[in-house]
Amino acid sequence: MGTIAAVLGDITRQQVDIIVTAANESLLGGGGVDGAVHRAAGPLLAEAGARLAPCPPGRAVATPAFGLAPVRHVIHTVGPVWEGGEQGEDEVLRSCYAESLRLAEELGAASIAFPAIATGVYGFPTGRAARIAVSAVRSLPVVDEIRLVAFDQETFDALTEACEQARSGDASAVTLGEDHGRSVP
Repeated sequence: MGTIAAVLGDITRQQVDIIVTAANESLLGGGGVDGAVHRAAGPLLAEAGARLAPCPPGRAVATPAFGLAPVRHVIHTVGPVWEGGEQGEDEVLRSCYAESLRLAEELGAASIAFPAIATGVYGFPTGRAARIAVSAVRSLPVVDEIRLVAFDQETFDALTEACEQARSGDASAVTLGEDHGRSVP
């Protein structure tokens, strides 16, 4: 298994092969992380996404990264809207990570950066989402370097806690750090 790093920073500045964005079904861009990724990549990203839409929750599709060089691809995945946790939200969120990793493997990626999928406007509880994210990426070790990128301190703290819990079972699998364009163990 490669490394899993929880980092605090801007996902659009990650030096990785693939950036994952928490998309909406139209793949045309939106607010939050998806808006930031679309602004950084430029208008061709929305055009490419529109050709692949709609993308249902739990699924993922890939496009070129356009203006995000050296990033090669953007994977768009649609997270679940939180409806109290009894509507299969956990499974859909886990599928977002698994589907994204399978695509990354098909694309030959050595590194990938994930946002905290569905924790923004979709309302998924941050701690619960962090535990699912760490569990999901650990269960499918197909990419050498996985970064779980938090935009804010609350999310970083939740990812850190989830990584520490996972680390207790395998100390070599998870690193923690603050991001300044790189992971710092």
